[in-house]
Amino acid sequence: MDVRKSNLEDLDDILNIYKYARKMMRKNGNPNQWRNTNPPKEVIVKDIEDGNHYIIENDNTICGVFSFIIGKDLTYEVIEGEWLNDELYGTIHRIASNGKYKGIFNTCLDYCEKMVVNLRIDTHEDNKIMQHLIENNGFEYCGIIHVQDGSPRRAYQKMID
Repeated sequence: MDVRKSNLEDLDDILNIYKYARKMMRKNGNPNQWRNTNPPKEVIVKDIEDGNHYIIENDNTICGVFSFIIGKDLTYEVIEGEWLNDELYGTIHRIASNGKYKGIFNTCLDYCEKMVVNLRIDTHEDNKIMQHLIENNGFEYCGIIHVQDGSPRRAYQKMID
């Protein structure tokens, strides 16, 4: 699988992947994380315009998407717990797949690990699938952060040797 930056021409495919991901979250006991409209189209467009949104492709088919932002994330400034360190980090947000290919998380992680040695990620308490992926890929649970709407998220960090 290949990773490339998203562009606005990819937007319909990206939105369809997020629509599928919301459906799968509800089906797997996580109806509250993204509800019916998250992530909002405006957020995805801004990520694309800022150069922070990525596509994972297999045979020219978009099979996964994620945002990756290097630098301080305002939602991570306050944590009920403690980060592993305060060094420069990259944050993985809004990762999703079309459900047809395995290895989307690992492909994203491999890409991000080449960019920065500290990674952070968060997920909803009900998102057991994502928690499993995060924990099985060397992230350490650091505590609870709150996203923009005030809802809590489990926060993790990974330091790459």
